Amino acid sequence: MTDQDIQLLIQAVEKADSADALLKTVENLACASDQAAIPTLIEVLGYNNPGAAVAAVEGLINLGDVAVPNLLAQIDGYNYGARAWATRALAGIGHPKALNLLIEAASTDFALSVRRSAARGLGNIRWSQLNDAEVTKAQSQTIETLIQVSQDPEWVVRYAASTSLEQLASSLNPTQPALVRQIVEIFNNIREKETELSVKVRVQWALQNLADS
Repeated sequence: MTDQDIQLLIQAVEKADSADALLKTVENLACASDQAAIPTLIEVLGYNNPGAAVAAVEGLINLGDVAVPNLLAQIDGYNYGARAWATRALAGIGHPKALNLLIEAASTDFALSVRRSAARGLGNIRWSQLNDAEVTKAQSQTIETLIQVSQDPEWVVRYAASTSLEQLASSLNPTQPALVRQIVEIFNNIREKETELSVKVRVQWALQNLADS
């Protein structure tokens, strides 16, 4: 696809005059998988159109690491909807450059949707992109954050934290058994104290999966 083709797709998004037209034009732009689309896809995250935002998030995730610097630079501190979608995109990409943002968002953001996306994203980090001197500290910090998030007032955030703890344990096994044992202990504590059935079942499932691995 030529540069001119991409510009036409971008212009179509900018000129969309209805919710349906915006959704279709964003889907077309996302399918192009071109770096030039990144600023426009990020801009769409702030529109009041969930369907278009989902399409934009999928497009950004498909573009992968090249989208991360723009996403980090343009996180909207005032529009929590846009912030939630951007966090969801960063969570799906899993680049370690987003780790600090995800940690802060999961533990401190006032918006449930942002905390949930961030907590889920902490399980997707691609640790292989960090050097050996960074990875152990980063993983320990992530575990500490997920312990905190596992006590979030909202059960969907706690559920996301449990999912990420299992993913993290699976990525650590068998190279760092001490950290895996720490996560298993955390799960046992959660299982004893958790009041939401969905979270208790998710934790029990995680324990079973880790025992079988």
